[in-house]
Formats: sequence, structure tokens, C-alpha cells
Amino acid sequence: MHPPLTLHRHPMCAEIIELFQKCHNEHPYGKFFGECTDLKIKLDKCFRQEKAVKRKANFEESKKLKERLQAYRKEAAAETENVM
Repeated sequence: MHPPLTLHRHPMCAEIIELFQKCHNEHPYGKFFGECTDLKIKLDKCFRQEKAVKRKANFEESKKLKERLQAYRKEAAAETENVM
């Protein structure tokens, strides 16, 4: 099973998606008997790579956010100590 094959959501895999959809259109019955399996395998690999890139970017973003939050908490704790 794969996610919806929309080109704007998967720019890294756009070429393979187009080939896969073309294969399905050209082989309406053959697609059920493995005619497009090699493209499906390539598509799955591309989706995994795309997901890994997105995961890494999200991790880096969360790391930056976590550092900012810790700095803010440290600053707030210092201000609280100065007030007392």
C-alpha cells in the first residue's frame, strides 16, 4: 500500500509516480498480474528515501526548538531567582 500518488506532495518521486500511473493505464489487467511490479518497488524505495529526508529535517527543527525552549526556561529561572 502506498500513500496517495499526488505529484505536488511527492516532488522527489514525481517521475516514478508518472511512470507507475502510465503503466497502470496501459495495462489495465496486467497490473493485477505483476506488469507494474518493478515500478512499484522503485516507488516504495523512493517514498522511503523521501520519508527519511523529511524525518531528518523534522528532527533538526525539533532540536532547534528544544534548545530555544531550554534557553527560555533557563532565562526565566534566572529572573525568578533575581526577583526573590
